Amino acid sequence: MTRWDAVVLAGGRASRLHGVDKPALRLGGRSLLDHALDAVAAAERVVVVGPQRTVTRPVSWTREEPVGSGPLAALGAGLSRLSTSEGLVAVLAADQPGVTAATVSRLRAALSEVDGADGALLVDAGRRQWLTGVWRIGALRAAMPEHLAGAALRALFGGLTVVEVPADVREGRDVDTPEDLAAWRAGYPDPGSSV
Repeated sequence: MTRWDAVVLAGGRASRLHGVDKPALRLGGRSLLDHALDAVAAAERVVVVGPQRTVTRPVSWTREEPVGSGPLAALGAGLSRLSTSEGLVAVLAADQPGVTAATVSRLRAALSEVDGADGALLVDAGRRQWLTGVWRIGALRAAMPEHLAGAALRALFGGLTVVEVPADVREGRDVDTPEDLAAWRAGYPDPGSSV
């Protein structure tokens, strides 16, 4: 089986959640970040890009430079902490509690089935979920633009060959607004939670 690592993006401004620390929000008694880390528990190495927090498993931490310069810069920072250019890397955002280890396994399997593909990512309602995918790390490194700060993810992913994997209802639901969080909590009772 091809070795794989993971980069979890856990920064951002959470402007639609009034600037709260979104990855630290609790769902089912656990943080959103811990839910994301569960999804990549089988990875050889896990790098979290964002401010250090208490988590349930060992990870490496890093930050994009400058802090707040966007998801592409964050991904670049995460990749820079992985010393290899071989194998696969799962790239996840920390605000998708419906993405599980089974999701990552499905993405890895889809990528392995298509010769010449650079990555596999979830597609929800026809939209590619750029931050829910598994990629050949060498392809990502080769496609990384020179200037990362403020650049759109499409600047990286747009030129890569992608296998699209349909998302199920839960996998495509992230937590961007108080209403999103309330909807998720309705399915994960957690009496001690607060925004």
